[in-house]
Amino acid sequence: MPARKTERTPARRDEQRPLREHLLRLLEWEDAHAGWQRVLANFPARYRGRQVPGVPYTAWQLLAHLHIAQNDIVEFCLNPRHRSPDWPAGYWPAQPAPRPGQWERTLRAFRTDLRRMQKLIERVDLFARIPHGTGQTYLREALLVADHNAYHLGQLVLLRRLLGIWPEQ
Repeated sequence: MPARKTERTPARRDEQRPLREHLLRLLEWEDAHAGWQRVLANFPARYRGRQVPGVPYTAWQLLAHLHIAQNDIVEFCLNPRHRSPDWPAGYWPAQPAPRPGQWERTLRAFRTDLRRMQKLIERVDLFARIPHGTGQTYLREALLVADHNAYHLGQLVLLRRLLGIWPEQ
């Protein structure tokens, strides 16, 4: 049986279209939980590095971790020469608060990498193994991004509640 192509052939009917649409929605939706835009929108600067008793991370550390981990996954999918950061130190910022402009830059980079993952979902055979991986598929990595993001966004919602800055609706 021939190996699956990584790139889809546009002329063929896309039998993975329903799965692609679900994955794309999963990365953005707010059906079961708050999406990243709502969680991170209008996060007051004075609270970004605030440590809450009993909570091991600040909002800044969670946002930076979200970006680092998502970027690592996207780069792994796209770049055979990519090297992941050391675990755990390379995935978490040491400083509890961002430097001026760092929050905004990191949020933009997070959004850019999310779009890169969405574009990847649109063009690859989701069931194909990543050629330079150790058995991972593109589907697994897309689900990993969605799951990891949802987990830490939930932590950010709780942190905002504890800080008294979650906009109730």
